[in-house]
Amino acid sequence: MTDLGIIDAHAHIIDPARFPFARNGPGYRPKPGEVGTREMFGHVVDAHGVRHALLVQLSGYGYDNAAILDAIARHPQRFKAIAVIDPESCDRTLEDLAGRGVVGVRFNLVSYRGDALRGPDAERYLARLKAIGWHAQVFADDAQWVEAAPVLRRSGVRVLVDHFGVNEPQHGLNQPGFQAVLALGREGRAAVKLSAPFRVATPNTGFAELRPFAEAVIDAFRIENCIWGSDWPFVGVPGGFTYAAALSALQCWVADPEERVRVLARNPARLFGFGEEIGHAKCQA
Repeated sequence: MTDLGIIDAHAHIIDPARFPFARNGPGYRPKPGEVGTREMFGHVVDAHGVRHALLVQLSGYGYDNAAILDAIARHPQRFKAIAVIDPESCDRTLEDLAGRGVVGVRFNLVSYRGDALRGPDAERYLARLKAIGWHAQVFADDAQWVEAAPVLRRSGVRVLVDHFGVNEPQHGLNQPGFQAVLALGREGRAAVKLSAPFRVATPNTGFAELRPFAEAVIDAFRIENCIWGSDWPFVGVPGGFTYAAALSALQCWVADPEERVRVLARNPARLFGFGEEIGHAKCQA
């Protein structure tokens, strides 16, 4: 048991009663039972010793970041966010969002915009994100990583790789997209989220299918560029999942307690500017 304040680097706020989903366009629209309000999330993280969280814009909200901005406004010392922002937004809009706790933009190539990192407009957008000091968080399939990695590399923007950098583990470690992810890690250009293992592997086997991928990303990115996220409230997961299970899963890949402290607290505090004081909550991992 170690004293620290855990930082959850991947959670969503889903509150359609107060913040309706986008009426048109792509993105996942949660089912009626898939709700995760700011109040619900507060209760969950309080129960598990989580001091801070990085809120990630749900694809079903499109460019409307009101739900995550509302959560930050209520708890400005506790939450920061990765938003989804119209690339045509002016610099003043980006600066305003930075002042409200946004630290990056998510590029969901799987279920939102597959073309979001293509072409000269995308490269100009990434340059603007780099200039403001933001992260480009990327969720992609294997083939999409092959195309996206060179664009990200040229931009020099800080990269966050979602969910171990693999979406189809059945294709093996040598799939080109995963190798492109590992190259970004070796070059020191990116951090990787050890998050949502339940989306690509089986919990009752200890996520055995994912183990070689986890070992490979930890080796390539090094422990100082690995962070943890719950993916709460676990939408689209048959049978559901629990926050406690999301925390304990980290032990499958990071057995050393001191390294877990780095992944759960020190690394995300450094990357997202949560401050030097990590807190004194009990780590349940």
